[in-house]
Amino acid sequence: MTGRALSGGRAASAPLLGHETEPTIFEMSVSGRSAYQLRTTGVPATALADLIPATHLNGDVVNIAEVSERDLVAHFTRLSHRQFSVDLGMYPLGSCTMKYNPKFCDAVANDPGLNSVHPGAPAELTQGWLELLATLEEKLCAVTGMAAATLQPAAGAAGELTGLLLMRAYHSANGDPRRRILIPDSAHGTNPASVTLGGYEVTTVPSNDRGLVDLEKLKASLGPDVAGIMLTNPNTLGLFEEEITEIAAAVHEVGGLLYYDGANLNAILGAVRPGDMGFDIVHMNLHKTFATPHGGGGPGAGPVAVSKRLVEFLPGPKATRLDDGTFAWVKPSRSIGRVHGWHGNAMVLARALAYIDVHGGDGLTRVAKYAVLNANWLRQRLSDTLPAAYDRVCMHECVLTATPLKNKYGVRGLDVAKALLEEGFHSPTVYFPLIVEEALMFEPTETESLQTLEALAEAVERIAQRAIDDPDALHRAPQTTPVSRVDEARAARHLIPTEDAASR
Repeated sequence: MTGRALSGGRAASAPLLGHETEPTIFEMSVSGRSAYQLRTTGVPATALADLIPATHLNGDVVNIAEVSERDLVAHFTRLSHRQFSVDLGMYPLGSCTMKYNPKFCDAVANDPGLNSVHPGAPAELTQGWLELLATLEEKLCAVTGMAAATLQPAAGAAGELTGLLLMRAYHSANGDPRRRILIPDSAHGTNPASVTLGGYEVTTVPSNDRGLVDLEKLKASLGPDVAGIMLTNPNTLGLFEEEITEIAAAVHEVGGLLYYDGANLNAILGAVRPGDMGFDIVHMNLHKTFATPHGGGGPGAGPVAVSKRLVEFLPGPKATRLDDGTFAWVKPSRSIGRVHGWHGNAMVLARALAYIDVHGGDGLTRVAKYAVLNANWLRQRLSDTLPAAYDRVCMHECVLTATPLKNKYGVRGLDVAKALLEEGFHSPTVYFPLIVEEALMFEPTETESLQTLEALAEAVERIAQRAIDDPDALHRAPQTTPVSRVDEARAARHLIPTEDAASR
């Protein structure tokens, strides 16, 4: 097969440092080259046409690049050096908890005794895995204050849908299916999407002037058709819902359930438990709070823990500890069925248990304390440059606003975020929550040192000075990265680039 190539192919052995100099794999292609080789066996080659009927053969030349193994490895290694990762630098994405992953946990999860087991193997041959899963469930319930959990959901959104299906099963079992779910106006975007997918209607509850759920307006939205409320605490502004027990009492009074979005669980580990606040359903992002690698679409894990009234509805089968000390797969009596093809993203679950055991209870509490300390240090440090949307003590993340820069110099939050890429930092979350103008949400996490936080603050201050000196340059940032500013709105609408788009 012949690949498309430049005349003679592009030399790949010379240093390629500038971002315009790296060829594509097709530009490196030279006919006849191969990325693998086999020893000469003396067995004569046989044409495919002599082995496969012509009706099954493709008569067209397949456009595949032909390169040597050496050039192939060098090409992709150079490209990998252009990627930003949490192992390379700070990743202050608010509400995402992109934090450093201890390598010990990866080593534990990579043990062949774990990663070579087929999920369909019988329970009597996989007692170690079942014990791991049952132990993880017990520890997650201890962290959240819940009675039991399912480990099946593959990530946060899957956990949300699972929680809503559990709500539906509970109300339907009581002969009262209901139709509405309350959601704060600052909620994560997946919440209303999951509600719709779960067959419910969304009722939005506004925030008050302190960035918290408006309790009186919440009470006005309650009724006998309310199945429950979805919220997180601290909320997406990084603020603790101080009236959470009153919220729980009001929702429970009308027969509704409380669902906890676990995206911000990192802020309260070992300090307070959702179950003690009155929540009935809790999903946890193990790939956030318990530091398993994530990003770029996966992998993730979103276990859902529940209070006693919902245990019988959990997805199954579940790894269960029996009275004789052995383990078995047991399906809850009124289970909603499977929400995963097997038992969840097992290697993520193994990493999470390793993370919990490495830290212990006191270590997990320190995780929350340092996360809160770092966020408040950053909020105070940048108060004169990017003021907080709600100027009060925050939890693990702080929502700042670029409105002063926009009003004075025309520099928006997006410009600040893009310029940070040139400073060696990943961008924070931008324009979320939607109720904050020019929002920049920073979550430093507990794993970043004071020196790193100082460097980030100084970078933001340099960008603010650039807004004064040359605001037009910030509109074009970044310019020194392998890819400069892109038209993100156009890219979202035109997934396949056209010649016209490429020329721009």
